[in-house]
Amino acid sequence: MNLVLEAKHINKHFHKPKDFHVLKDISFDVKKGEFASIMGKSGSGKSTLLYILSTMDTDYTGELYLNNQLVTGKSHRELSRIRNKNIGFVFQFHYLLSEFSVIENVMLPAKKLAEKPYAEIERNANQKLEMLNIGHLAHQKASRISGGEKQRVAIARALINDPTILMGDEPTGNLDSHNSENVFNIFKNLKEEQGLSLLVVTHDEDFANRTDRIIQMEDGIIMNHLVNS
Repeated sequence: MNLVLEAKHINKHFHKPKDFHVLKDISFDVKKGEFASIMGKSGSGKSTLLYILSTMDTDYTGELYLNNQLVTGKSHRELSRIRNKNIGFVFQFHYLLSEFSVIENVMLPAKKLAEKPYAEIERNANQKLEMLNIGHLAHQKASRISGGEKQRVAIARALINDPTILMGDEPTGNLDSHNSENVFNIFKNLKEEQGLSLLVVTHDEDFANRTDRIIQMEDGIIMNHLVNS
């Protein structure tokens, strides 16, 4: 079986102001081409888990595998490279640099990875923007485009290094229903047409109900997996 992500017995404590066991023995995996969502009330540990899975938080016990390789215990520098190459991230807020053009924002992670020449990165960025129907905005300043367009630029940026998994933390949390629908359809197409794996934390039940599987969290535990037919 082709696993893109695997978490084994992940535990996390917050130590201040007093010890709090926030994630309790979390084990699950995401298969290649699977679109999974994580749901749960505020404080259930969803976002904390996502930060560990995305390799941004290394203060946990247990093991995390990305593309069948153990990433737990690697140096911050190595993790930064692994993350930039393998994981695309879409947040609730787009975090675009407003003074940069749309295409410059999309190119940033690829320039940081520095594995391809500038012209190729630029070409790839244009392709991603075209794929998301915002190619015409390439040279607009990021500050000049609408909220829904900004989130699509953020998705293009997340895809620029052709990651194996796209993670989202409430990626539709800031959008109206029309733009939320757009984002869902983009994600679904990425899964169906490119075999991309997706793992999305969401409060939006309509969104979650249309993913392949819902991972339900409560008080730092995975309560159950609901497979959507």
